[in-house]
Amino acid sequence: MTGSHAARDIDTSKPHSARMYDYYLGGKDHFDADKQAAERVATAYPGIFVCARENRAFMHRATRVLAREHGIRQWLDIGTGVPTEPNLHQVAQAIVPQARVVYADNDPLVLKYAETLMRSAPEGRTTYIEADANDPGTLLDAPELREVLDLTQPVALSLNALLHFITDSQDPYGLVGRLMDALPSGSALAISHCTPDFDPATWARVTQIYTSSGTPVRFRAKADVTRFFDGLDLLDPGVTVGHRWRPDAGAGAGSAAQEPTDAEVSLWAGVAVKP
Repeated sequence: MTGSHAARDIDTSKPHSARMYDYYLGGKDHFDADKQAAERVATAYPGIFVCARENRAFMHRATRVLAREHGIRQWLDIGTGVPTEPNLHQVAQAIVPQARVVYADNDPLVLKYAETLMRSAPEGRTTYIEADANDPGTLLDAPELREVLDLTQPVALSLNALLHFITDSQDPYGLVGRLMDALPSGSALAISHCTPDFDPATWARVTQIYTSSGTPVRFRAKADVTRFFDGLDLLDPGVTVGHRWRPDAGAGAGSAAQEPTDAEVSLWAGVAVKP
């Protein structure tokens, strides 16, 4: 069990995307500014709660598929957010107790709860690094990462609901490319990404709310999300709406009214393997 870096002061006067996401999931680790901004989003886009739940469910399924079917034993999860059980390492270690997971986020509140992320199965190992996704070199060179992950062996790079917070001017494709270049053949990339494709007007309002709250965003169309997987081998069913990516058996049981609509989910998701 390892950690890194002293916590910075938490600015409670401004909303933060990780804490807003905690609100969407029904958590308690957020402040008034986060709640107010999240409620403005929910007024414009009531499906945000469904989107957040389906994003979390996609992460669970993708982790299980990579562990069971593709031999992945190591994960690098960037943009971790406030811990919500089951966390990625709990999902992975339920299948592969020796799984190793490195979490990275730049919110000091997440660091405050990092102890939760480091309760690893004894056979495996986890750590948390306070790091910025916009600086992949520093993240990859962090000694804490190198202590836990063996970068000569396959690693799954998990970028769930992160890349829409990387604007075009920040070179998101270059960032993903540099991260994947550092990982060997057999590594994997799992992405979920909010999209305006199903309701452009609503997502224009959501964009305005985030931007005016101090968090620039770039919600992308399916073709733009698919581009993140260039040069990799996409697993079936390719890039699809989050709840349609390998749904668990029986997940669709019951009335059709219980299944969310694509517009409610508004999340493209995909997993690919590096040849």
